[in-house]
Amino acid sequence: MTIEAKTPDEYISKLPEDRKDAVSKLRETVRTNLPKGYQECISYKMIGFVIPHSKYPDGYHCDPKLPLPFINIASQKNYVALYHSGIYASKELLDWFVGEYSKHVKTKLDMGKSCIRFKKVDQIPYELVAELCQKMTPDQWIQLYEKNIKKQS
Repeated sequence: MTIEAKTPDEYISKLPEDRKDAVSKLRETVRTNLPKGYQECISYKMIGFVIPHSKYPDGYHCDPKLPLPFINIASQKNYVALYHSGIYASKELLDWFVGEYSKHVKTKLDMGKSCIRFKKVDQIPYELVAELCQKMTPDQWIQLYEKNIKKQS
C-alpha cells in the first residue's frame, strides 16, 4: 500500500479508517519519546523520523541527498509497520526488544531485519515502542550507523 503524501498529516488522512487511529497513536508515541534531534518528515513514502542534513550532512549512503533515516511508520496491505534502523544495526538492542516483546503482547513477534509488523492494530505495544524510542540519541545512531552500516557500503 503506497500512499502519496507530502506531510505526515496528509499521510494519515489518506489511510483507511481502520488504520488511522493506530498509525496516529504510533506516530505520537514515536514523536513524544524520541530524543531531541530527530526530524519528522515523509521518507520513502512513509512517515519518517530522520537525522536532518543540518546534523549529519553526509546523508544516507544509499542516496546522500536523503537525510539519514532512523524510524519509519507505514500502513502496508496486511499490517502496520514500524521500521527501526537501530534494531537492524544493534544486536544488543534487537535482543532487548525481542526479549521484552512477549511481556507486552500475547501474539508471536512478526519481524524482519528492521521491520516490526503489527497485523492486529489493537495489539500494538505502545509502551514498549515508547521505551524503544528512548534508547538511542541521534549522536548514538550516527555513530552506530557509521560503524555498522555505512562502512559496509
